[in-house]
Amino acid sequence: MERGKTNRRWLKEEVLRLCAEEDLATITARLAAYPAKEVINALFGLLCRESPRLRWQAITAMGISVARLAAGDMEEARVVMRRLLWSLNDESGGIGWGAPEAMAEVMCCQPELAGEYAHMLLSYMREDGDEPWQDGNFLEHSMLQRGLLWGIARLAEAYPRLLAGQVEGQDFLSFLDSEDGEVRGLAAWAVGILGLEGCRSQLEALQEDRFRFNRYHHQQLEEVSVARLAEAALAGEAC
Repeated sequence: MERGKTNRRWLKEEVLRLCAEEDLATITARLAAYPAKEVINALFGLLCRESPRLRWQAITAMGISVARLAAGDMEEARVVMRRLLWSLNDESGGIGWGAPEAMAEVMCCQPELAGEYAHMLLSYMREDGDEPWQDGNFLEHSMLQRGLLWGIARLAEAYPRLLAGQVEGQDFLSFLDSEDGEVRGLAAWAVGILGLEGCRSQLEALQEDRFRFNRYHHQQLEEVSVARLAEAALAGEAC
């Protein structure tokens, strides 16, 4: 039993070291040598780290690892998705940092899970209400909204048709008007990828928004401006 505890502790330290120091190809190759379920447990603790490189490497590795787990046991992969969802629940006692991004990355790596859980990711954009269509789990914290919007954009790039009919321009209006610059930028990016109508006036206003932030895109961190993302969305260009 003590040996098992030591091994788990060692694996957590090894996963931390890999995500902090190595490139993604090396991380993927090294982690493939360990049971996917154990790797995933170690990665959970890295989703909320302050270091952008460490956190995004962990998110990317989470997607790859859950897809590997799903190949052998889809129900175990669903358990991971439910664990991520639970972390965003007030009753969980946590905050769920990194959960929307991790959910999206998992879905991008595993199409069956995307079909099952995409609507849940979208529910975090919307308020709950008495009407049947008001089935929302709106995230109020701007840090979580950043993760949510990044996840929606990531999912829209991976599966252009998956979100069609499930999301509308009006879903993004409050995010495009947010006081948080990164939320505004990621919302503009998602709207552009989805090609949504009904946001033109907000996007036009954001063409003057010079706020800059680091976006994780194509497995790289790159600095972008809200203005550039809004201009691309208006022009229907990839950005």
